[in-house]
Amino acid sequence: MPSRILVASYAHSVYSLAFDASAATLTTHSAVEVGFHPSWVEFHPSDHSLVFAGLEQTEGKIVAIKYDESGTGTVVAEAPSGGADPCSLLATENQLLVANYSSGSLSVLPITSGTAPYFLPGAVVVELHGSGPNHERQQSSHAHQVALYNQELLVADLGGDSVYRFAEQEGAWRVQGQIRFDPGSGPRHTAVYGASNIVTETYWFNYLSIDGALYTLLELNSTLSKHRLPGLPAEPSLIAVKSTMFNPPTAPHDMLAAELLIPEPNSTFATPYAYVSNRNNPSEGGDTIAIFSIEGDALELVVEISTGLKHLRGMAFGGPDNKWLVAGGAMGGGVKVFERIEGGKGLKVVATNSSVEAPTGFLWV
Repeated sequence: MPSRILVASYAHSVYSLAFDASAATLTTHSAVEVGFHPSWVEFHPSDHSLVFAGLEQTEGKIVAIKYDESGTGTVVAEAPSGGADPCSLLATENQLLVANYSSGSLSVLPITSGTAPYFLPGAVVVELHGSGPNHERQQSSHAHQVALYNQELLVADLGGDSVYRFAEQEGAWRVQGQIRFDPGSGPRHTAVYGASNIVTETYWFNYLSIDGALYTLLELNSTLSKHRLPGLPAEPSLIAVKSTMFNPPTAPHDMLAAELLIPEPNSTFATPYAYVSNRNNPSEGGDTIAIFSIEGDALELVVEISTGLKHLRGMAFGGPDNKWLVAGGAMGGGVKVFERIEGGKGLKVVATNSSVEAPTGFLWV
């Protein structure tokens, strides 16, 4: 059976594509018009027919889309995002966590699945306060991602050169730590690999210790950092920082890192790798996907693969054993599905769809 892929965009629609691996085709199934720049899409964790999209606009908005069995979507609810330009969403069973980029805030929206109204009253907004030396991009905090690892919430602040560590205390998310990065580096996205699931009580609330490696993609200087990340309240320690390109141009430049993914190893792909997208490559080969070796304390760029995409932003793994990687060019090249080869340290194009307008992010259904 073909797989269905939802596509966020810098247009006005969330698209639904059908990927048939046996036929090597990627066709447009449907599109639901939701409003200005639905650049991020997120499932409800226990109801994948319910999808939230963030409208990246000055008066930020979140829409809820309900999909029927045929894969046709309908907007069933909407709510303010609590800030300007929501660019990243994370759904739990009863909360939607939103990174509002331009206003530099984290919003917590109570939600429900199954039946309307989907959005409940009682939204909370947590303001971030930071800045950096890049006067064009860092005059104030810019929350760029919310990510939950065990019971710790990480919020990347591109404007403040920090990743905030939140823990839930008495029903509210509160800052319990802050990881600082080089001035002007601009943290965009994070990923944790090797996390444990050991319940501890060494702090004044209970939590699940992370005790793994934190990877942070730094947009403004196109580097990937690796920290050892013990659970709160312990501090992280830096292991390495590497460029996301073999031959980075001289700063300042517009070749910016965008997405970071670390799929869990499995029987087909036993070795862990980190995958990073690089935007705005002026060469004929288009933007690149950089693949890093990360076993142990390693952080080494293994290969940089040309994609033919222009302004490559979001990517997502899917299919059996996460065999497929979907990516898109917001400014050209459409959407492409790649097959992981050579144990995961290589990629080859298997299907393309050039009709999707300005793709920015993806979900495998």
